[in-house]
Amino acid sequence: MTAQATSFMGTVPDEYDRGLGPVIFVDFGADIARRVAASGAMRVLEIAAGTGIVTRQLRDLLPTAAHLTATDLNPPMLEVARTKFRPGEQVDFQPADATVLPFPDAGFDAVLCQFGVMFFPDKEKSYREVHRVLVPRGHYFFSVWDSHRHNPFGRLAHEIIGGFFPADPPQFYQVPFGYHLIDPIKDSLMDAEFTDIEVAVLGVEKNIPDVASFARGLVYGSPVIDQIRERHCRNLGRCPSPRIWRRSGANADAGNHIQGEEALGYG
Repeated sequence: MTAQATSFMGTVPDEYDRGLGPVIFVDFGADIARRVAASGAMRVLEIAAGTGIVTRQLRDLLPTAAHLTATDLNPPMLEVARTKFRPGEQVDFQPADATVLPFPDAGFDAVLCQFGVMFFPDKEKSYREVHRVLVPRGHYFFSVWDSHRHNPFGRLAHEIIGGFFPADPPQFYQVPFGYHLIDPIKDSLMDAEFTDIEVAVLGVEKNIPDVASFARGLVYGSPVIDQIRERHCRNLGRCPSPRIWRRSGANADAGNHIQGEEALGYG
């Protein structure tokens, strides 16, 4: 995985939040926020918080006195997240690398991460870091996408975009859906000294209220747009981006429906 696969910069955060957030992140976010709040944690760390989709939902569920720290590798994502909060809401925003967390040992009762672990270049190190910053018997809640087979929107995005570059298809949409085998993930968690590991597989099917916005978000709301532009620069005179989101929108509009599935682990 290249650094480009984790770079959510420029206009990507706004497109991500507007086009993808309401369709594929909000529902799973509500579930993980509920689980964290039910744990009774009062000091909570969110890693790979993105544009604050889960952060907002979790802050609404936590006790007023609880403190929430939201981090992300990409400061522009956190800038969008900040706009969702009022002063005094007990939320701190801080850029941070999930594999080198800038926090002391045993500083949090719970850590959560929605759909971020897949992007970490050293997942085992990230697990060790989370374990380090948790209090004894603290909880780590995180989710990863299941495979393309169970998330056809990701498969379609990958195939349609790749169809414009058969000799060198952009690989971004392989990354989010490529870390889903439960047993190896559990092994890595146990190596990091996590115990009492529980796994839940959640599925969501929903209608898409604005197909064009969602299709645009799949292209312009992720680092795949940078991979497309790189290839365009190597093929001057060809501008595929508008055609890609029109084609994917047409495919989605045939059913106006999306299916998604995640595997959620916590310990």
